Amino acid sequence: MNRSSDLKGRLLPVRIYGDQILREKSLPVEEINEEIRGFVQDLIITMYEKDGIGLAAPQVGNNIRIFVVDPEWYRTGKKNPTVFINPKFISMSGVDVQEEGCLSLPDITAEVKRADSVVIEAYNLEGKMMRYEATGLFARAIQHEYDHIDGILFVDRISKLKLLSLKWKLKELEKHKDRNGVNIDTYFTDKENDIHRDT
Repeated sequence: MNRSSDLKGRLLPVRIYGDQILREKSLPVEEINEEIRGFVQDLIITMYEKDGIGLAAPQVGNNIRIFVVDPEWYRTGKKNPTVFINPKFISMSGVDVQEEGCLSLPDITAEVKRADSVVIEAYNLEGKMMRYEATGLFARAIQHEYDHIDGILFVDRISKLKLLSLKWKLKELEKHKDRNGVNIDTYFTDKENDIHRDT
């Protein structure tokens, strides 16, 4: 999978800060079937179309333990997503502090302390258990997306002073949620939803 034209799927609406699903711990995937594979394709399409380097299932309203990561595609132009299903950290080491953003927190960035190196196991789309040793941006993206499936956002990991400075932006995002606790990206349109549909 190295070109967006190779990918089939739908662009999904991204859930925004204040949406209740972003605060829920996701459920394990019981079976990697065609429905799951189709959903992952949609997740990958959405990540690229929204210019993200990672995206987790809860961010598009699906409360399951799946995320996708591709930290280098925007620099290299080559799309090579890695799929993580029911991931589990084996080890973490080192400390790295870098600025992060998130598709679910548009226009908000802050420095976040993460492990510099991680070892993680997860199933791929073929149901095979894979082990990844990651450092740098790949490790950071994995940790960021893993947080999402545990109901954690990067603003939970920043200093109290920085969080205080962002309060008004967070309240502005949160005020758009509906009475069911749903807060969908206002930039999403039904027309966008069909641009990559396989017809």
